[in-house]
Amino acid sequence: MTVTAKNTTAQRHLKHLDRRLVGISDAIIDVRSLVTKVSPTEATVLLQGESGTGKEVIARLVHDCSERADGPFIPVNCGAIPGELLESELFGHEKGAFTGAVASRKGRFELAEGGTLFLDEIGDMPYEMQVKLLRVLQERTFERVGGGKAIKCNVRVVAATHQNLEQHVEAGKFRMDLYYRLNVFPLEVPALRERTADIDGLAQRFIDSFSAQGRGGIRLQDDALAHLRLYAWPGNVRELGNLIERLIILNTDEMVFAADLPIKYQSSELAIAERPENVEPLHDQLDSLPENEPEDLSALFAPPPTIPVAPPTPVHIDEPINLKQHMADTERSLIISALEQTGWVNAHAAKLLTLQRTTLVEKMRKYDIKQETDSSEFRHAASE
Repeated sequence: MTVTAKNTTAQRHLKHLDRRLVGISDAIIDVRSLVTKVSPTEATVLLQGESGTGKEVIARLVHDCSERADGPFIPVNCGAIPGELLESELFGHEKGAFTGAVASRKGRFELAEGGTLFLDEIGDMPYEMQVKLLRVLQERTFERVGGGKAIKCNVRVVAATHQNLEQHVEAGKFRMDLYYRLNVFPLEVPALRERTADIDGLAQRFIDSFSAQGRGGIRLQDDALAHLRLYAWPGNVRELGNLIERLIILNTDEMVFAADLPIKYQSSELAIAERPENVEPLHDQLDSLPENEPEDLSALFAPPPTIPVAPPTPVHIDEPINLKQHMADTERSLIISALEQTGWVNAHAAKLLTLQRTTLVEKMRKYDIKQETDSSEFRHAASE
């Protein structure tokens, strides 16, 4: 392949970088900028960040936006392969090199020839293997296990770790010379909690991806997204993707509200802000129950002694009702009422209902609400 063709491939990937590395936060914009600058070079890249932040995605972007884009991208997880097998995995082996080696086999370095080798979890590489990797990076040659022939390699290395390699160097767990050989171009991948502005876009990307696979689709409502932005995301982007998949599986209804989220994703901060001041949080009431009288639940429903609380008005249900339909009818009536009061100005009605205008428009479409028909319909229903 000609240099011009390679450059064309890399430029095509660079042009669509924002589609693959989704986000509008300053943190992810900085990452895109660094990827753009380092990809066309041959510099070794060290990606550092928590598990689940998308380090392999960025490694692939560095490869795709480089002149090696048409070559192979070969990933290997250094922490998932036993130390005694890692040398053979990386450098290959000759027939008879060890018990079970019934044929010669190429290693990852040979398979990545002309492309990029992604060494994930490099911090887990055994110390004795670090010496051999350093030699390859310095000399650009290696030998298969059980072989004596030096094999030249033309490979770019991108490494990644969720660990602090500087601390490992100080503790004698990681070679200093290898660290500096890998750390030519360090790139810090931000945790999802540091880029909460990207949660909406990332969630939608996952929804679109699952929908394209024919697995259904959902629409996250504003209140659900508000809760997700306040969650700490210890599993980062990977955890968000898993949550979206779970919501698609569990929700037959297209709309997903905060109440549809698993409890751990429902922010206590928002729950407290939305709760009336004279109602004690449920978990506080549970904590206050006597330990030796677990069967006595009256304290759970009793109001605080110093704050008068009106008892709830009992509702008698004579026959079974469709709760979901009843709630939908109530929501439709409230939307029409808000539109009536604001002269059918969507922006004003949305503000009255504390919704985003786009969400209001979606709900109007869902309930087939139109000014010319629903105004008289609502007045007639209200007079009955």
